[in-house]
Amino acid sequence: MSGSRNPESKDERKANRRGAARLAAVQALYQMDIAGTDLNEILAEFESHWLGGEVEGDKYLPADANLFRDIVRGVVADQRRLDPAIDQALTKGWPLKRVEALVRAVLRAGAFELESRKDIPARVIVSEYVDVANAFVDRDETGMVNAVLDMLARAARAGEFGASR
Repeated sequence: MSGSRNPESKDERKANRRGAARLAAVQALYQMDIAGTDLNEILAEFESHWLGGEVEGDKYLPADANLFRDIVRGVVADQRRLDPAIDQALTKGWPLKRVEALVRAVLRAGAFELESRKDIPARVIVSEYVDVANAFVDRDETGMVNAVLDMLARAARAGEFGASR
């Protein structure tokens, strides 16, 4: 029996830090949407209090701060382009503005990463944001997040999904 086996590999720690960054980014985007919090204020608040810290007795995982900032800034900068793409992927008659604010934040963050983070496989991004949604909403809304992000992924990265066009 080898004593050198690490229960959590470097790749797993990196994935956990990315997952924590995505969760924090969705929470920050939600807060910006609901409370109208300024971008610089939200970045400062999350970086000093939430990322890897303890809030109201809950310990938050250390997050990839660069990914967190990239997602939040990117969604804010690209929202006018992202929202119409998400609207097209949603069911007819159910525009993004009618979607609950937390789900809207998940969809925007996922759409941003699918378009801008080509270094991360589309299926990983979709799966990660389905997991984030699952932490906050019920199965029906999680299924909708999966369907919308999958549709956006296939449009933005058709090559990753084979010749199924």
